Amino acid sequence: MAPSTPRLVVPIDLKKAAWEQKLPFHNRWHPKIPPVAEVKAGEFFRVEMVDATGGGIKDDDSSLDVKHIDASTVHYLSGPIRVLDVDGVPAKPGDLLAVEICNLGPLPGDEWGYTATFDRENGGGFLTDHFPCATKAIWYFEGINAYSPHIPGVRFPGLTHPGIIGTAPSMELLNIWNERERQVEENGRQTLKLCEVLHSRPLANPPSTKGCHLGKIQQGTPEWERIAREAARTIPGRENGGNCDIKNLSRGSKIYLPVFVDGANLSTGDMHFSQGDGEVSFCGAIEMSGFLELKCEIIRGGMKEYLTPMGPTPLHVNPIFEIGPVEPRFSEWLVFEGISVDESGRQHFLDATVAYKRAVLNAIDYLSKFGYSKEQMYLLLSCCPCEGRISGIVDSPNAVATLAIPTAIFDQDIRPKTKVPVGPRLVRKPDVLRCTYDGNLPTTKNPAATM
Repeated sequence: MAPSTPRLVVPIDLKKAAWEQKLPFHNRWHPKIPPVAEVKAGEFFRVEMVDATGGGIKDDDSSLDVKHIDASTVHYLSGPIRVLDVDGVPAKPGDLLAVEICNLGPLPGDEWGYTATFDRENGGGFLTDHFPCATKAIWYFEGINAYSPHIPGVRFPGLTHPGIIGTAPSMELLNIWNERERQVEENGRQTLKLCEVLHSRPLANPPSTKGCHLGKIQQGTPEWERIAREAARTIPGRENGGNCDIKNLSRGSKIYLPVFVDGANLSTGDMHFSQGDGEVSFCGAIEMSGFLELKCEIIRGGMKEYLTPMGPTPLHVNPIFEIGPVEPRFSEWLVFEGISVDESGRQHFLDATVAYKRAVLNAIDYLSKFGYSKEQMYLLLSCCPCEGRISGIVDSPNAVATLAIPTAIFDQDIRPKTKVPVGPRLVRKPDVLRCTYDGNLPTTKNPAATM
């Protein structure tokens, strides 16, 4: 007997705004956000979702929508979904929820996406001290491939995946998150040396009622006010999974998520057509609406059996995942190295983040020699299927990070030669959509970089 088609448990109507959908979204983590759907273990089901901004970024010729985006509203998550076993018993705290991604893709009729950098005063990005202004590039999909009129001469297959997939935290875990992130926000600028080279990005995103969506909980009620003041923002990945932005969580992957509340309350969103390791521009994958077709299994007692806590409580665990068998195949790569020495020449001790920043900056400057603006290459390295690696983390004092770029995505040979090529590199006239930067924070300059 042929298998059944997936049951649609969270539908999306592309003709309606995010807040007009049949089932309400949420953009916070909290154990009291009620489920909007229920599935059983082994059931084949489909979840549809809007893009991370809920339609706030448009397919047009302006980046003003990026500059003025209300960052407090992202992300719009589909769910929570309550998961039961075949006997109708919900997943329990201490279980593992095994989530298999059977299929995924863009929603039919909405086959486009965008990559962007936020304004430095509104979230910035990994290189916000070099690239402070809001920018945007639109991508169009042709089957498995993407191309952009704003970054010509580039075409590549996407490794499509959900940026966010996770379970609801318990109240105990939520309190742990809020306390440790509050301490970073209050004390980080005095204690974290990394902040000296990653200027002015938020150190944490504490709970806020501004822009808060709590699914079925009605805004304006006392319950909404209380939960909104406690609920965690969805910006970082945490013990529950969440916004981990792992590009390999694609078709055929299986994610083993810890369960902290009855029913697990699975949520997902922030679909990406493609992403590079690090998603360095922050709004940096090819963001899109999309769908997931999933199956879940419950591994009773799996947290204690398989996950070792790395912290003071049994809740300090992290998910495990299996990479699926489907991904782009490239045979030739150009690899850029970075070490933990910042742009001022200052030595950092085994700091892999500084090393990766150097690798990305080296790649951007190099690729700009082939007729592209640095903003084009910043967005490209955020969304193309490039591979980031921590190559050395023990050889004091320099951590070594690498960024590998598949050469086949370009329509010209980008490898070093005896003579730097002319011709195609001189006619890359289109550029990313760009706003002015109106802030007054200092901008980092690399005095030896290509102008």
